[in-house]
Amino acid sequence: MFDIGFSELMVIAVVALIVIGPERLPKAARTMGHLFGRLQRYVNDVKSDINREMELEELRKLQQQVQGAAREIETSMNTAVRDVEAGVRSVETQLNEHAADAPAPSPASLPPLAEPPPAEPAPAPAAAAPAEPPRQGRLPGFDPL
Repeated sequence: MFDIGFSELMVIAVVALIVIGPERLPKAARTMGHLFGRLQRYVNDVKSDINREMELEELRKLQQQVQGAAREIETSMNTAVRDVEAGVRSVETQLNEHAADAPAPSPASLPPLAEPPPAEPAPAPAAAAPAEPPRQGRLPGFDPL
């Protein structure tokens, strides 16, 4: 801030001692210290406010860039969708024109339907062993805590 050396501070202290006097010098020094502290806090607050505003402006610019990129992607996707829809419509119209131009097949020209093979009889059930009732309770190898 100021370029003041040690020798200059000594000259200021001697002049203050002569002008203010030894009995009021400690109170004056304390008051000057409080005022200097307030000034430093004020300067630091202003610096932090300026830094916050700069960061906020950078965030706004970033937001605008992201929104612009999103708009570009959206327009490119919309044009791609329109192109695909137009291609599908053209293929559909070509198929419809081709179907209208082709004669319908006569039933005589169709191949005969194949008969399904005869169903095999279901196998006879094996002799049923006596069924064990389902066990309830603990699982083997499971030891609850």
